[in-house]
Amino acid sequence: MESFDVAITGVGAITPLGPDVPSTWSALLSGESGLSTLTLTGAAAAALPPQVAGQMAADPATLLDPVQAKRLDRAQQAALVATAEAWADAGRPDVDPDRFAVAIGTGIGGVNTLLDQDDVLESAGPRRVSPRTIPMLMPNAAAAAVSIQYGARGGAFTPVSACSSGAEAIALGARLIRTGEADLVIAGGTEAAIAAITVAGFAQTRALAQPGTDPASASRPFAADRQGFVLSEGAAIVVLENAERARNRGAHVHAMLAGAGITSDAHHITAPAPDGSGQTAAMRKALAQAGLLPGRISHVNAHATGTPVGDLGEARAIHEVFGRATVTAPKASLGHLFGAAGAIEALIAVLSVEHGVVPPTRNLTPELLDPEIGLDVAMERRDAPQNAVLSNSFGFGGQNVSLVVTRA
Repeated sequence: MESFDVAITGVGAITPLGPDVPSTWSALLSGESGLSTLTLTGAAAAALPPQVAGQMAADPATLLDPVQAKRLDRAQQAALVATAEAWADAGRPDVDPDRFAVAIGTGIGGVNTLLDQDDVLESAGPRRVSPRTIPMLMPNAAAAAVSIQYGARGGAFTPVSACSSGAEAIALGARLIRTGEADLVIAGGTEAAIAAITVAGFAQTRALAQPGTDPASASRPFAADRQGFVLSEGAAIVVLENAERARNRGAHVHAMLAGAGITSDAHHITAPAPDGSGQTAAMRKALAQAGLLPGRISHVNAHATGTPVGDLGEARAIHEVFGRATVTAPKASLGHLFGAAGAIEALIAVLSVEHGVVPPTRNLTPELLDPEIGLDVAMERRDAPQNAVLSNSFGFGGQNVSLVVTRA
């Protein structure tokens, strides 16, 4: 009988902690921070104070061909950089183009291109607007650019579901393999939306951490004095492959994508359902697809953005499913990569399983932990076998995605 299990054979990333996977992973395990103080430029930013943000550790444009980079928004550049690493890591597999797909999520798309070209329109008139404006601002451009570069003709998909976009893209990629529609999928998320309008908009929702004296301590998931998230940018990509095909070609398998659960709260555009029912349902769906009982999960990679309401609601949902589970919250080091967050944290779950480690949660000590959280939050690196890890991603609109990653 043909197998449709899903193997993860390639990983790639560019994040505030590093320009690739090894540097990002090493910095995360060391408890480093990718956050710094940023002064936004332009007339629209004049009224904004300096902000804490997580900029990519390298300019993605410098890692691409200069001519190609000029034709891409920063978010698309990041996606191509991460994909190049993941594709090389997977061994540049030979695959039938018609059974080869791409799924790259984003929350906003090329917003900086939109803003820049609107400034050109207002200051210099319509004839000075770049003819590349639309291809650079459209949300599906990253998936399209990757599909063109690598010759994937099995579909180029772009989930746009706020903070869960990257995780939803990975779930979609796995579904394509499980249904037999594709043999291999490049999947993940990308975002580069640090701009005056996004900072001001998030600040108005009171979800954004306020600048302080130490930018590295601004993101404090699960801390009693947490005040919001820090907006970051970057991309993360995984190569998903039919497991039997991966074995037959002798590929190195980092881990297995064993289950995915997607639900919607149908409650409120920004607030999660008060009873956490959508989040618990997503976790239980992922466990059911993986064929695992809750006790088999070694730890949970929490969405944990650092907002007072969001962290507590997720903690209660995790407790409902797992009891007093062990959890980690990478956004303390990375900030919130918005549409790419679910992808980078799924990738972190993959590495956790492969290397047998629970990454530490920065900016947290037992004295600082909110007593209402009621979970075993890893505050220091823990080296122990991780047979299965669940990664959560929850977004505005009531979008809930949980992924289960297991050892190869």
